[in-house]
Amino acid sequence: MEGAPSRTIDSEDITPAELRLAARNHGLPLELLREPITPIGLHYLLIHYDIPGVDAESFRLEVGGAVERPLSLSLADLRARERVTRPMTFECAGNGRALLSPRPVSQPWLSEAVGTAEWGGTLLGPLLEEAGPLDGAVEALFTGLDSGFEGGVFQHYQRALPLAEADRGLLAYEMNGAPVPPQHGFPLRLVVPGWYGMTNVKWLTRVTLLEEPFQGFQQSVAYRMYGDDGEPGEPLTRMMPRSLMAPPGVPEFMTRERHLEPGPVTLRGRAWSGWGQIAAVTVSTDGGATFAEAELEEPVGDAAWRGWRFHWDAPEGEHVLSSRATDAAGNTQPLEPPWNLKGYANNAVERVRVVVGRRT
Repeated sequence: MEGAPSRTIDSEDITPAELRLAARNHGLPLELLREPITPIGLHYLLIHYDIPGVDAESFRLEVGGAVERPLSLSLADLRARERVTRPMTFECAGNGRALLSPRPVSQPWLSEAVGTAEWGGTLLGPLLEEAGPLDGAVEALFTGLDSGFEGGVFQHYQRALPLAEADRGLLAYEMNGAPVPPQHGFPLRLVVPGWYGMTNVKWLTRVTLLEEPFQGFQQSVAYRMYGDDGEPGEPLTRMMPRSLMAPPGVPEFMTRERHLEPGPVTLRGRAWSGWGQIAAVTVSTDGGATFAEAELEEPVGDAAWRGWRFHWDAPEGEHVLSSRATDAAGNTQPLEPPWNLKGYANNAVERVRVVVGRRT
């Protein structure tokens, strides 16, 4: 499972368990990187357990714990509050896992577990202020309606955030101007700018302020960096910088190898980071031996990806293309993947193989 302690496999074979996960979840078709906002059905998706059935009429969001004034709000109550819309990019923490060797066994993501939607809803910060956090409150715990087993533990999906981060969250009831669809958390989900996707709790039903850090499975066991010793290390937080290229030319059906005509071509893509706006993207057309600066487009939003373009005079032959992002905090994608036991945060530069030649 995505959050459970992982094992590795040296073979390229995909296990039946991974196939079941891959059939339920899906990534972004990379040609849709041409779109600044990802269509709802093409945004990446990871569902830990089952999609719960929710009656919107009887739905309540409960806010309690270490607060002076517990709140219980209907969907209509939330819609009556100030509405905010914001484009946000988020990415699965396991994106790139299937490219590691040995490969951690879980949802077999390549590089497509990303998307950018226009999320609409109401800000969490003012709601928490109304509830009145007690002086000892340190974290906000978010509980979804979905439940299941991971690591032998029955649980509702839960994640916690420091209060300063929780205040920046959006209680989203809209996605691209429509109600959040069932697979993305209908009727309400949390969306937090800059953090990996596991933070954005779907089917949100309860916000609980805590006076001690949350020690539940998804916080203390899942979504942490593990080394060879199998011990949980640093927790996953913000997205590391990554750039992806919209695949140029046309694909071969089975291998997805790209084919394009020789001559001038504009390579395009998008880059993002949870640590600040993208400051630079460089592109290599020689397998990573050299990189040159790409042109940056205006950001889609302060928490969303940034488009780039690069002009290339494509000569005949086989080539490996790469793009590499650097954010405003100075973080740059590594050339080689940082291996870890669960396959998290693999933001190594992409490698897109293309064949340039005349079509016959």
